[in-house]
Amino acid sequence: MSEQDLQMNDRWVSQSLSAKLARPYVHILFGARQTGKSTLLKAMLPEDALSINFSDPGERNQHLSQPGLFARMCQALPARRQPRTVFVDEAQNVPSVFDAVQALFDSDKNRWRFILCGSSARKLRKTGANLLPGRSFIHHLYPLILAEQPPPARPPAYAASPLALPWKTQEAHRTFPSWDIEERLAFGALPGVVTADPQDRAELLRAYAIAFLEEEIRREALVKDWGAFLRFLQLAARESGQMLNYSVIAREVGLSIPTVKSHYQLLEDMFIGFTIPAFSVSARRNLLSTPRFCFFDLGIRNAAAGLTPGADIVGALAGPLFEQWVGIELWKRLQYSQRGKLHFLRTEDGAEVDYIIETGGKLIPIEVKWTERPSPGDARHLKTFIREHPKQTAEGWLICRCSHAVQISDNITAIPWSYL
Repeated sequence: MSEQDLQMNDRWVSQSLSAKLARPYVHILFGARQTGKSTLLKAMLPEDALSINFSDPGERNQHLSQPGLFARMCQALPARRQPRTVFVDEAQNVPSVFDAVQALFDSDKNRWRFILCGSSARKLRKTGANLLPGRSFIHHLYPLILAEQPPPARPPAYAASPLALPWKTQEAHRTFPSWDIEERLAFGALPGVVTADPQDRAELLRAYAIAFLEEEIRREALVKDWGAFLRFLQLAARESGQMLNYSVIAREVGLSIPTVKSHYQLLEDMFIGFTIPAFSVSARRNLLSTPRFCFFDLGIRNAAAGLTPGADIVGALAGPLFEQWVGIELWKRLQYSQRGKLHFLRTEDGAEVDYIIETGGKLIPIEVKWTERPSPGDARHLKTFIREHPKQTAEGWLICRCSHAVQISDNITAIPWSYL
């Protein structure tokens, strides 16, 4: 994962994040490891910024053993008209730093500009760490979205999308290497994996799924039985995209249901996964209410499931992986735009709508099919949903592998994944 390679490419949040970092507040950037947080922030920092890296064992232990060290280092910076930038990487590893930042910020709001970066909220939540309410801006960074890593064949300018998230400026952008859909399903969208040599991608993902998670979890003493957790992780990855069933997983891995729930919460706290709530605003009485759980990245999902990322698993699991890819892409866009929520619908008799975007008082139903030739039959659940919600739903969408947009009903359009 070349740092140089990552610096050569633009991120969708760069411009807005750079503008926000100039605001006179404490800034906290959260995101899973290897999403490019440190690279992105370091490119924005002034050359004379004080940088502290709590992922380094020596530096971390030094600050843990000397709680006042961070404040003294900041106070030693010469005062000047412009604020001094202080950057703390993996800040969650020393939770007391948040209290120190608050004390320093409250003493002089113009002397320092604090930028904190973290890949886990678990320890912060467990210890009740101070996230500086009223003093901070919270930001997030996710794996690449389609705009950052466009498809090999760019969609035409007139292409419509159910949830467009284009670049904020019209200037040329340095995007990441283009992949077809099969590579995306196999290897995911972590910047370092996308820019790595093809022969290294599977090993990088395997190391992330095992070595990184073990290091993080053992460091925070979050799991007592590592073997049982690995069994849970593998099964949770294999079940990614499905509705949560705590009792089945607990039985399979030999853990209690509360422990399984705690493990799922751990994955969310480390930004490794997220839940999609069931849609509940419907006249139907047989709706299922259990949420779905998805890993944040398909490459990590595949490696954590004990699979070797590559063409073989895509061939065997193309449909479910494609559905997850669409859901992850929609979820990332909604997190960035902050203008809607993602749901799904499923009934006791098996009727379902893969995804429903709730935004601005409107509902946008979406089906996902691993087909090159969409037909009206593929959209039957969309038609039912539109009929049941006529005031909120103007049209439905079918995401598939067709080569061009196709109107398959009066108010339902099938589009290629590349148009998404």
